[in-house]
Amino acid sequence: MSHEASWEAQLQNRLGSLLRDLMLIPGLSGHEGRVRRHLKGLLHELGLEGRTDRVGNLIVTVEGTHDGPTVMLFGHMDQVGFFVRRIEPNGLLRLERLGGIPERVLAGTPVLLCVGEGRDVSGVIGSKSNHVLAEHEKYEVQRLADVFVDIGLSSADEVRAKGIDIGTPVVYEPAARQLGGTCMAGTSIDDRGACAVLVETLRELRDLPARPTTHFVFSVQEEFNVRGAFIAAQALKPDIAVQLDITIASDTPDLAHLGEAMLGCGPVVSMYNFHGRGTLNGVIPHPALTGLFARAAEQENIPVQKSAVVGLLTDGAYVQLAGEGVASIDIAYPARYAHSPNEVCDLRDLSNLTLLLLAALGSIDADFSLDRDDYIS
Repeated sequence: MSHEASWEAQLQNRLGSLLRDLMLIPGLSGHEGRVRRHLKGLLHELGLEGRTDRVGNLIVTVEGTHDGPTVMLFGHMDQVGFFVRRIEPNGLLRLERLGGIPERVLAGTPVLLCVGEGRDVSGVIGSKSNHVLAEHEKYEVQRLADVFVDIGLSSADEVRAKGIDIGTPVVYEPAARQLGGTCMAGTSIDDRGACAVLVETLRELRDLPARPTTHFVFSVQEEFNVRGAFIAAQALKPDIAVQLDITIASDTPDLAHLGEAMLGCGPVVSMYNFHGRGTLNGVIPHPALTGLFARAAEQENIPVQKSAVVGLLTDGAYVQLAGEGVASIDIAYPARYAHSPNEVCDLRDLSNLTLLLLAALGSIDADFSLDRDDYIS
């Protein structure tokens, strides 16, 4: 094995270890503290100290070697989940949803009620026994209003004695497992994969002989209508924003019509994304950045895919609006089964995403132009 191949294998192994650890830490939107503390510890081991802003974003700045454009590189720490909205007299719990959780994945799903480290309580979402389902119920999805959590207690007083109350955060029971050779499955791959990539990019960026000033932001409340990263962008005032998140893998039969993004085939450059419902926002990338990442991929022989998707919304949609405008692009890694208890990604895509980021950042020099008229097509 060549030295380069050996280093890339080590990178992939580190990413797998980082991701597994991060997936096992609960961090509902607005309650990212445990994830943040874990990341702070990792940064401290690298000799770096992060700072936390008022809403909870963790920010680390690597100073550049020139006066070129500054960069904000970011991914979110939080995950989708629920809050307790009612405790029934018999000890069962009712939920309110946070983020885009589909009801059809809920029946029988294990959950964790996040009371505090060492005090969390496991539960399971009830599922009506198949033996007594009416014929029509076999083909119906239970509404969230009818969903309940069973934690094995028989009264509201017992539940509250465990520290559970209205507003207690609830997430899918944290899980992480290896599938095949290079795939990971489990909870919160969205967006703990990006957090792992940010850590590894931080590890390597300091050794680049030429680099821009880069602000690494582990952001909060992305799943709660993309809140945290915009606040960081207002404070940091970057010239360039590179957002890291999942994109929908279209390599399963149900999504083959959606695009061409496939697990294991490289990071995905978003050429267009638009929410298309509710929040009418999205990102059309700046041409300087699509060119930058295309050249970096070609020069370093890194496999790259492209996407154009309606239905996605990322932090980048708001970050691009900060100040006088920020040149923005979304760079993703494909994932299957988003927002379910078992998301799936490929560690090769995370490794290649890290390499792509390092190559692109190393190519931003003092003369890097963000004038759109320099990129007329």
